[in-house]
Amino acid sequence: MQAEKLYEKLSKRLIELEKLPKLKENKTISKHLDEKGISRRDFMKWAAAITAMLALPGTFTPLVAKAAKLADRLPIIWLHMAECTGCSESLLRTDAPTIDSLIFDYISLEYHETLMAAAGWQAEENLENAIEKYKGQYILMVEGGIPSGENAHFLTIGGHGKTGEQNAIDAAEHAAAIFAIGTCSSYGGVQAAIPNPTGAVALSKVTSKTVINVPGCPPSEKNIVGTLLHYILYGTLPALDVYNRPKWAYGLRIHDLCERRGHFDAGEFVEEFGDEGAKKGFCLYKVGCKGPYTFNNCSKNKFNSHMSWPIQAGHGCIGCSEPGFWDTMGPFEEPVANRLYNTVFKGLGADATADKIGVGLLTVTGIGIAAHAVISKIKNPKDGEE
Repeated sequence: MQAEKLYEKLSKRLIELEKLPKLKENKTISKHLDEKGISRRDFMKWAAAITAMLALPGTFTPLVAKAAKLADRLPIIWLHMAECTGCSESLLRTDAPTIDSLIFDYISLEYHETLMAAAGWQAEENLENAIEKYKGQYILMVEGGIPSGENAHFLTIGGHGKTGEQNAIDAAEHAAAIFAIGTCSSYGGVQAAIPNPTGAVALSKVTSKTVINVPGCPPSEKNIVGTLLHYILYGTLPALDVYNRPKWAYGLRIHDLCERRGHFDAGEFVEEFGDEGAKKGFCLYKVGCKGPYTFNNCSKNKFNSHMSWPIQAGHGCIGCSEPGFWDTMGPFEEPVANRLYNTVFKGLGADATADKIGVGLLTVTGIGIAAHAVISKIKNPKDGEE
């Protein structure tokens, strides 16, 4: 009954969106994908995967497909701050475009410094015009940490030399929804690592409006597009965790979803890279994997055209979707060793027992590595942001 009511609600939302004018040239998503060699069958398989990822029943697949078709009704402004453009590259996949990247190519992207031809004065004018023309309607996506306060001058943009901080403030003021794309925008990223000479902060620090964080270095393109489609479908923000991450994408730990979890439970660990355990695909915990402390869905989405991900390739998770990971998760190839969570069983946390783990210790260890989940539930959403 609840599913039927939700289906009806989302259907009405899409009907209203359908009444809005197309913002790009008169081309359907079907024609756009067909030109790129993507069949309708492949498109519907993709829509089914997104439906499952958003934790919706399979019967909602036609609605997700329709939401993708209506993605050109909502204008998007994408700002670059202090970053490496890796988040944009993750999404665009210019070497081998995925359906996710082609969907993003179909939307009405009003401003994106990496993709547009304009520069200098003209680019600045384009941004101002887009904000004014679509005031209260556009979705703001920001990539990169933001130098702030007295250090804001470390990032100046455009012909007038406005600071990135001021651009972000101005764009956020009239946005219908705001997404921080990547760890730098979500928490400050490497720019905010100690000693943070530029005073870089998260996007949420320069606006009082709600910011949806989509962290990762870089985040999966599916998490970016999925967050956009969720907003198109619902017209509201998704359920968020304490760090304002969508729960459907960041609700479980890397450890919960890891293909090597069975080896962890069996006490089979890689002791050093290249050893026999590494060849057999044993758990990477003792060589620094931060999977038990990291919330993300990397093992589901994967990278490199969805072929692999770091743990599958043989290196542990570095915790890149967590606040302040540059400072708290390093050295990346050494266990955390209870540095962060030393109150669990008086220091007998996951790393302390990793070399002794066995059937009799599974319960204690399981509780130990779940400490982060417990802690995150009681922390303030703003805590931990750099």
